[in-house]
Amino acid sequence: MRKLLGITLGILTAIGGFVDIGDLVANALVGSRFGMSLAWVVVLGVLGICVFAEMSGRIAAVSGRAVFDLVRERLGPKAGLVNLAASFVILGLTVAAEIGGAALALELATGVNYLLWVPGVAFVAWLVMWRVRFETLERVFGLCGLALVVFVVALWRLGPDWGQLWHQAARPAPPPDEGVPTYFYYAIALLGGAMTPYEVFFFSSGGVEEKWRPGDLAISRANVFVGFPLGGLLSLAIAACAATVFLPSGVQVDTLDQMVLPVALGAGQIGLALVILGVFAATFGATLEVALSSGYCLSQYFGWQWGKFVRPREAARFHATVLVVMVVATALILTTVDPIMVTEYSLIFSAAALPLTYLPVLMIANDRDYLGDKVNGRLSNVLGTAFMILLVVVSAAAVPLMLATKAGQ
Repeated sequence: MRKLLGITLGILTAIGGFVDIGDLVANALVGSRFGMSLAWVVVLGVLGICVFAEMSGRIAAVSGRAVFDLVRERLGPKAGLVNLAASFVILGLTVAAEIGGAALALELATGVNYLLWVPGVAFVAWLVMWRVRFETLERVFGLCGLALVVFVVALWRLGPDWGQLWHQAARPAPPPDEGVPTYFYYAIALLGGAMTPYEVFFFSSGGVEEKWRPGDLAISRANVFVGFPLGGLLSLAIAACAATVFLPSGVQVDTLDQMVLPVALGAGQIGLALVILGVFAATFGATLEVALSSGYCLSQYFGWQWGKFVRPREAARFHATVLVVMVVATALILTTVDPIMVTEYSLIFSAAALPLTYLPVLMIANDRDYLGDKVNGRLSNVLGTAFMILLVVVSAAAVPLMLATKAGQ
């Protein structure tokens, strides 16, 4: 039972990482415009995040240290500072978007404008981070996020043309009315969402918080190989629902209420209630993950005391960082900036910063001084190196494609 409950860290990380507010709408948007022709990106992203999350979990379990705790030591203070600055800006934007996403879910449930929910969502999230135990946080929001499985049920009940969906997935090319640059812009956005840096920050720091040891490697790997593929499955189901309902009529999805419409059509009122619960749990859980990750990154880089288990007076700078990030993110969303647009931009900037995050993970996972006989095997190194080459290409292309396509317009 302990091992079964132990995989909830991976479920929470995957639900937040794969199906946060940006991914919810991005997958629905991609499904409505490109059908399943970008499904290969989700599969690639699942493989990539599994490769690097497994390394991060192994590093945490064997060395007892989280990713950013080792970045400065391994890359040096200057390169580490560049990594920290890029990561911290992206984390701040993502916290803002997730708070907005949770508020949008409450607007769907109540009809009350989402801006009125924003301060309450932010306050409750901060209270949960401050007062709720880490295990409870994982299990409640991770397991409630599983309500998003209703997308799979809705897809089955919609009765799509499975042969047509497979034909789209097997044809990795843009439809005739879409340009190649736009196709690859969304491919990069999806990959950036699947391999968002905060996922490894939160996963490895959570492993340290839970005091993983080498004997817990099985739990760490179960988290990785159950949680992340589950997040990928949900992403594919969201895209397939949109491809079934919207693609034939040429409707482009760009709001949360459009995204949940296929579930209402396929699974009725109960399905709609479940998907709203799942969206709220996923975005609220992602708010907790990203806000805590901001505190983890800053504290680990500067060597401050950190951790949810550490009392605020003993880790004042860690807790103050989380609070300040929450306040600034809340203020940003209250300016009425579109939270979905904020997340889509953060995905592209995340993609541009991916090599900064994953290079030190790959380096440390090969260092016997930290990992002894638990260093990477040949398969991990082949996959890790191949992904690093891909991420460098993605990083170089992300911003030029965003400018050339006017953010996918």
